[in-house]
Amino acid sequence: MAKGVRFYEAGGPEVLRWESIDVGSPGVGQVRVRHAAVGLNFADTYFRSGLYPAALPAGMGVEAAGVVEEVGPGVTGFAAGDRVTYTGSPLGAYATERVMDVAPLIKLPDTIPFETAAAMTMRGLTTSYLLRRIADLKAGDTVLLHAAAGGVGLLFTQWAALLGVTVIGTVSTDEKAEIARAHGCAHTIVYPREDVAARVREITDGVGVPVAYDSVGRTSVPSSLDSLATRGLLVCFGTASGPIPPIDAMQLAVKGSLFVTRPALADYIADPAERAALAGELFDHVGSGRVTVEINQRYGLEDAATAHHDLESGRSVGSSVFSLES
Repeated sequence: MAKGVRFYEAGGPEVLRWESIDVGSPGVGQVRVRHAAVGLNFADTYFRSGLYPAALPAGMGVEAAGVVEEVGPGVTGFAAGDRVTYTGSPLGAYATERVMDVAPLIKLPDTIPFETAAAMTMRGLTTSYLLRRIADLKAGDTVLLHAAAGGVGLLFTQWAALLGVTVIGTVSTDEKAEIARAHGCAHTIVYPREDVAARVREITDGVGVPVAYDSVGRTSVPSSLDSLATRGLLVCFGTASGPIPPIDAMQLAVKGSLFVTRPALADYIADPAERAALAGELFDHVGSGRVTVEINQRYGLEDAATAHHDLESGRSVGSSVFSLES
């Protein structure tokens, strides 16, 4: 029988339960997927903690890769045996198999292993839209990226380097600074002991950066705003340290006519054509080896609580996955 992780109340990692689940057969427009690897993302902790709403009881997880086992009526474009990956709602990826709508599925090239796909589909598509859709970056630009040694961070720094974009990355330790630099980050700032905005101004000869990418939220947004050049853009795409604090609109004028956006991946992959374009570029970079995916933590699904604890405590470097293949 299939097994999966469910939670019946919001709370800490301890609310996650590993139990048998009834998968059933796919209905109209659905497929049954056997998972080979499942992604671990910060968004998972938001659902578990209650920061993001979920109808309880609920499954957990939004990203996985595996093989289509059965196709329901009306499904076109996919067949049993296809290698696939996906990211997005509804919750339920933390499972050995599941029945799901076919819409989020993306065919996975043979050049990309299942673990790699599970580690990068959400992060890679996020990196893709951040670099290719949010701002018109060009070679020679310098940007600020928080959490440069995280899962998105290590993909972002490599891809940015391919575009000729210089990245100033913040990290929590000297060890993480070394990792970020090894993946293309030109400058690192160890934020527990350095003033982020002051260092950014020093690196940019007082000008600041045109774009600051912030996935940390509560603790980092003030320094992000203070790091921007005139008419610069703050991109808030995560809240690892807590909700984004209120931003005084008048301060945006005072600090140089700044812009702020809070994008969501779902709005950049909702259109199948755009999702295919973003995924195609991502798969091309990873499949060719121009961008590598660092999987530094592997867990069994039964150890989901430990994985969440490690992620929230900052112990994780790069990407983490749940491995289901023996």
